[in-house]
Amino acid sequence: MRPMLATPTPTIPSGDAWVHEVKWDGMRILADVSEGSFRLTSRTERDVTVAFPELSALSGEYADMLLDGEIVCLDAGKPSFGLLAERFHVTNPRRALLLSERSPVTLMTFDLLRLYGVELLGRAWSDRRATLERLELDGPRWQTPPTFEDGQVLHAATREQGLEGIVSKRISSLYRPGVRSPDWLKSPHRGSASVVIGGWRPESTGTVRDRLGAVLVGVPGPEGLRFVGRVGAGLAGRAGDALRKILAPLEVDRPPFATEVPREDALEARWVHPVVVADVESLGLGHQGRLRQPAFKRLREDLTPEDVEDLFGGDE
Repeated sequence: MRPMLATPTPTIPSGDAWVHEVKWDGMRILADVSEGSFRLTSRTERDVTVAFPELSALSGEYADMLLDGEIVCLDAGKPSFGLLAERFHVTNPRRALLLSERSPVTLMTFDLLRLYGVELLGRAWSDRRATLERLELDGPRWQTPPTFEDGQVLHAATREQGLEGIVSKRISSLYRPGVRSPDWLKSPHRGSASVVIGGWRPESTGTVRDRLGAVLVGVPGPEGLRFVGRVGAGLAGRAGDALRKILAPLEVDRPPFATEVPREDALEARWVHPVVVADVESLGLGHQGRLRQPAFKRLREDLTPEDVEDLFGGDE
C-alpha cells in the first residue's frame, strides 16, 4: 500500500471542517504490526525495516495495527533530513544498529489504518484520529503529535521555529491510498520542489577535468519530462563530486527531455537516464518556463520519478 498524499496549496483552509498538523521534514512510512511481525515500508513500497532497528519495539505495543507517519531524525529538537538520508538504504543490520545509536530516529504517527484486523480506511479522519489517540503511542522512539484548530497560527509558529510547514486535513476525509487528495493540503514554508535530473554540465572553469558544475532538470508532464532549467548553485566541491559518481553509470546518448533544451544549456551536456530525484529551492518559474535562481538542496533517495509532482504547472 502507498500512503495518501497531500496537495500543495497557496492558501490555508479555515473553519470547523479542517484540522492542522506540523509538516515534518522526514521520510513517510507505513508501520505494520501483524501476528508478531513488524514491517516498515516507504512511500515507494520499499521494505526499510532493517534500516531502523530502534523502531522494532513498536511491535510490542499492540498485536495488530497499521500506522501512517513520518520518520524524523531530530538534531537539537529540529528534524534534520541530512542525518536521516544516510539511513535510507542501509541493509546491513549491524551498520543500521550503529547508526541508530549515533543518530536515532523518531516515528511521528498521524493516522491509523487498521486495528486488530479491522480496516479503517473507509472511516472519517476524525474517527481514525480519535482511535489513534486512544492507543496512547508515546514511547521512547515514537509519538503522536497534536493537531491544531487554527492553521494560520500554526503556520506562523512553524515558520518562526524553522520547521517545514503544515498539513491541513478535512476531518471528514476518508483514507485513499496512493492518491494525492484535495482533502489533505500542504503549505510548506520554503520554495522548494522535487525535480528529476536528466543531464549534467561540466564546470566551465577549474583545473579538475569533467567536474560536475550543474545539472539539467525537469518535471514529469503528460508528454514526458519537461525541462525546467539548469541548477548549479549548491553543487560546488564535494556535493558535485558525489553527484557525478551517482550519475556516471546512468549516461545515455540522447536527452531524456520531451521538451527542447536550449542550446546554451545543452552545450557539452552529458545526458543521463532520468531516475535520480533531487530537491531544489527557487523563486518559481520565470516567463520562459525556467526555474528562477535555483539552488540544489539534496538528493531524494526516498522518491522515484513517478512520485515527483509538477508543482510549477507550466509556464508562468
